[in-house]
Amino acid sequence: MRPAADTIAAVATPAGRGGIGVVRVSGPDLTELIAGILGTTPSARVATLATFRGSHGEPIDEGIALYFPAPSSYTGETVLELHGHGGGAVLALILNRCLDLGARIAEPGEFTRRAFLNGKLDLAQAEAVADLIEAATATAARAAVRSLSGAFSEEIRAAVDGLIELRSFTEATLDFPEEDVEFMRASNAAGKLAALCERLGSIVGRARQGSLLREGLDVVLIGQPNVGKSSLLNQLVGEDVAIVTPVPGTTRDAIRGRIEVGGIPLHVIDTAGLRPTVDAVEKIGIARTWAATERADLALVVTDAREPEHAEDAAIVGRLRTTLPRIVVRNKIDLAGIAARSSVDDGAREVWLSAKTGAGLDLLREAMLAAAGAQDDMEGTFLARERHLRALDAAARHLDIAAQHLATLPPPLELFAEELRLAQEGLATITGEFTADDLLGAIFSRFCIGK
Repeated sequence: MRPAADTIAAVATPAGRGGIGVVRVSGPDLTELIAGILGTTPSARVATLATFRGSHGEPIDEGIALYFPAPSSYTGETVLELHGHGGGAVLALILNRCLDLGARIAEPGEFTRRAFLNGKLDLAQAEAVADLIEAATATAARAAVRSLSGAFSEEIRAAVDGLIELRSFTEATLDFPEEDVEFMRASNAAGKLAALCERLGSIVGRARQGSLLREGLDVVLIGQPNVGKSSLLNQLVGEDVAIVTPVPGTTRDAIRGRIEVGGIPLHVIDTAGLRPTVDAVEKIGIARTWAATERADLALVVTDAREPEHAEDAAIVGRLRTTLPRIVVRNKIDLAGIAARSSVDDGAREVWLSAKTGAGLDLLREAMLAAAGAQDDMEGTFLARERHLRALDAAARHLDIAAQHLATLPPPLELFAEELRLAQEGLATITGEFTADDLLGAIFSRFCIGK
């Protein structure tokens, strides 16, 4: 990434035609650029009707200019937004005029990266910008807004403050080794550490829920031919995305559909029926079925309610990896004359339903959320990323080791202090206090251009 000493510009609205298109410019000094395209500098933070002019003073477009002098802007630099008509050709003319006046094309995420580098956002908030744009559900969008507003960062900083306090007691104790045990008892180090572990556990739980909102779940439908997998997919999605016939082996390849359950996006995959076959194409489909189960987060094992103890069904369940959550779906209750119901027996979940009539479908949705570990209320979650979860897990491990050191008599305070330091450093990577440049490059490269 180039240093933030130059001026950048980009179209900040999606490609294609629209009523309004926005060109955003940011830099340390936009005086000449503003003079060249507007003639005069607009009032700060006031929507100003203006004519955007080319190199010979000819009008390019007419629209709204918004001027944000540094440091009171999104990036912390001087920012100019030109809101013109949303045609691609018009926006290209405006952008090229900005480039002629000394700006360069912004790289993906460069506006937000400058906001981070200039202290307008911490790293977790900056990532929330991209998450908000990409949110697949309304619940995910609200979680992203919470992170953008700083709720996630505040929780992390509170945990870091607690670590700093405990570290200060520990470092002071190291200066008086002959009184170490009594000093640690007087400072209630064990109580403070327990409170920190509890706080971090709460953050981890909410972050894991947020990860579900952000990433969603891959749900695979597996079972013998003609047990109703394709019908169930169609019923869940609400449209006929899979062909349904009474002919065994109709589904040869994976068919995908997307649904939302409890605010969580679920990517449901219908697969080829599992049975012995000599058909070369069907064999390929069956191989892909097993490959899909290896990547899945949840398996729906679809069976015929009229034959609930079929040996082939038990064999399919036996081949699933032991760590894969699964729900046994007893389909065709309309033909079996059985009422819809669900049960959990020693962790094994079953749902009795009809993919044809839809009876019991709500029970399946509830079971899917429960199997995924989703809470009933997702409104307090943070839209966490994989790197956040890894940092939180690492910090929790360091605190656990610290607790083990503290329980030893006499406690090895140097090792205890080191574990606290590592836990603090891990948490600080979430907000960006300690972050390598290569990680920043990887994070912001995934942003859209113009943001």
